[in-house]
Amino acid sequence: MAPQTGFFIESMSMNKASKTGRAPAATQGRAAAARDRETSGAVEERMYQDIYDAIMEHRLPPRTKLTEQTLCQIYDTARHTVRKVLSRLASEGMVDLEANRGAFIASPSHAEVRDMFELRNILEHAVLDKVGREAGTRQIAGLRRMVEEERESYLSGDRPRWIRLSAQFHLALAELTGNVLLVETLRKLVSRTTLMIAKTEAPGHNACSFDEHETVLQALESGDVEAAQEHMAHHLHLCEDRVRPDADDQFDLRAVLGKGL
Repeated sequence: MAPQTGFFIESMSMNKASKTGRAPAATQGRAAAARDRETSGAVEERMYQDIYDAIMEHRLPPRTKLTEQTLCQIYDTARHTVRKVLSRLASEGMVDLEANRGAFIASPSHAEVRDMFELRNILEHAVLDKVGREAGTRQIAGLRRMVEEERESYLSGDRPRWIRLSAQFHLALAELTGNVLLVETLRKLVSRTTLMIAKTEAPGHNACSFDEHETVLQALESGDVEAAQEHMAHHLHLCEDRVRPDADDQFDLRAVLGKGL
């Protein structure tokens, strides 16, 4: 029988590692790779959240260019991490990726905003029709908790969280239909229109969308689907009215995202 040379060498390596207190090189390499992935994931999430919050807090205006090199320097990370974040933001309608030009904070035209709200009105009218017929008490209670969290975030001054919850209310309603394609279509519409409201409404404007959401819920709870649809249409009309012409302010990406880094 031929000697099991490979097994013998591996056993010797393992014995040597156990005597020296060090893991084999292969094990060390796998551990280092895992740490790198964890670090990359943390940086990716922080970058995404920083950019999202900066958009919603009026610190990055529409058409601001998100330069890959600058983001790499700010977050001390590789380009592939930056590109993952930009792709994620683009899929949510927050960023436009333009061939041979780069990534820019989304800036829908007023015609596009009008068209998006028109489409939202059609889709959310259908959502309420189905949810009103099929949703139970538990589902409505979940929506009510979301509205309460939205109210708390607004009153505590947590603007990014308030805006996120405001958008999620519409998506949570859509998810109750069980129609995945409908949810995905609405997700981009909601993100993009929410971006425009957050970016262009007058500072200090009291956009208490949670009160408008509350009226929709009350109508659903009472079984009056038609009233819920009317309240939603009125809410979307008010949202569209909150969009004002874009400001001409220009912001420095490093100054906005680089603080404290």
